[in-house]
Amino acid sequence: MGLQKQVIEQMKVAMKAKDTVALTALRALKSAFMIANTQTGTATEISEEEALKIIQKQVKQRKDSAAVFTEQKRDDLAKPELEEATVLEQFLPEALSEEEIAKVVAEVIAKTNATGMKDMGKVMGIVSKELAGKADGATISTIVKKTLA
Repeated sequence: MGLQKQVIEQMKVAMKAKDTVALTALRALKSAFMIANTQTGTATEISEEEALKIIQKQVKQRKDSAAVFTEQKRDDLAKPELEEATVLEQFLPEALSEEEIAKVVAEVIAKTNATGMKDMGKVMGIVSKELAGKADGATISTIVKKTLA
């Protein structure tokens, strides 16, 4: 079953359970999917890869908002954001550990013969494609910088 269908099924479950936090997060995600579908201009649905990117973006937005709210000592606003992020994370594949990411980075560096920071963009592009949905871009960037430095 595609991610979009899973989201709709989970929305139904959240409605029946009267889970407002989950319902809010899932409705926002469904809305983001619909916007992406209309932007492509085709009758087909977005790909699973694009759907994963949308979910990751939604999770990141909520975590960033929660961090800002926590910084401003507004835990009452940060808590729902983190709960919504947790709801959305169920649709993402298991995240890789830093060691697993470092292995992939090392393999790509060896393949591309990257020697320094001037090659970071090339390495980041390849690693980001390989680990799409499995690792956060900031984590990948940090590991690539460490390895190339």
